[in-house]
Amino acid sequence: MRLKTNKLFGVFQSLYNKQFSTFVNLNHVNIKFTNVPKYPWRTSSIVCVYSSDTKKFENLEKRAEALKDAFEQRKEKIKFTEQKIRLKGVEFVRDIKQHKEITSQKLKVKKDDIIKDILETKAKVKEKIEGVVEKENVFTVPNVLCVMRIAMSPYLGYVILQDNYHLALGLLTFAGITDLLDGWIARKWEGQASKMGSFLDPMADKVLIATLFVSLTCQNLIPLALTLLIVARDAALVGAGFVIRYISLPPPRTLSRYFDVTHATAQLAPTFISKVNTAVQLLLVGTTLASPVFGYVDHPALQVLFGVTAASTVISAISYLTSKDTYKLLKEKL
Repeated sequence: MRLKTNKLFGVFQSLYNKQFSTFVNLNHVNIKFTNVPKYPWRTSSIVCVYSSDTKKFENLEKRAEALKDAFEQRKEKIKFTEQKIRLKGVEFVRDIKQHKEITSQKLKVKKDDIIKDILETKAKVKEKIEGVVEKENVFTVPNVLCVMRIAMSPYLGYVILQDNYHLALGLLTFAGITDLLDGWIARKWEGQASKMGSFLDPMADKVLIATLFVSLTCQNLIPLALTLLIVARDAALVGAGFVIRYISLPPPRTLSRYFDVTHATAQLAPTFISKVNTAVQLLLVGTTLASPVFGYVDHPALQVLFGVTAASTVISAISYLTSKDTYKLLKEKL
């Protein structure tokens, strides 16, 4: 409104200056004449018009001031409302934080309770399993000798491939002595026999015999067909051993418990024909390995021994399939 009033005053001032060349002060409403017009009645009429316009302008100024005051009041109300909204928002955020802290504390307590329950359940299950599965000491002298034969087998095969038959024959003799010792110690000394040894001893024999057959076949000292027959049978026996371990292991069947050798779950009992077959196989690889040393390679006696070894291998495989006493599951402790 003040802008409109100032514009009206400006129009009036421009008209007045054109007629009388006067100076107008709009704040104090003072009029100064520089030239007196020829017609005095025109001056009085203009003064009357100016007085009426001044009142109008004063009314407009009052209305503008009233509007300004109303605007300031409205502004104060808006400001007060903003403060109330801001305080309400702060209280709302504080309530959310408190609720979040309470909820997080409850969840933490619930999590701790769940973890505690899981640990207690795990301990109870482990205790129950330990009571069912028999634990034994596997660090015995016979088991150490069996592991020694297994570890020595790859080196023995390497020596044969290098045509060092004298050293290979010495290593085979040492392996045979350890094979005899581990069985004798397990029978004579209390605490040296173990269920794990019933698996480990035949496995060591199979690894040693398979290594010898493969390396001697590579040197063209043993027929390939005989080697494939023996390796296939031994691989089938080793796979059967893993299956028996899985069947005899009480739930839960985890990898850590499956390969935990301290848990004895079954005991192998080789058949008589299987023992004879192992002896025949060792005799064959021993005589074949000694043939380059003593100079009787391709001797007819070796050919006969090849046939006897093949026949005993097939018969021992059939005995494992037909016999019911080849393995025994350990009973649960009630």
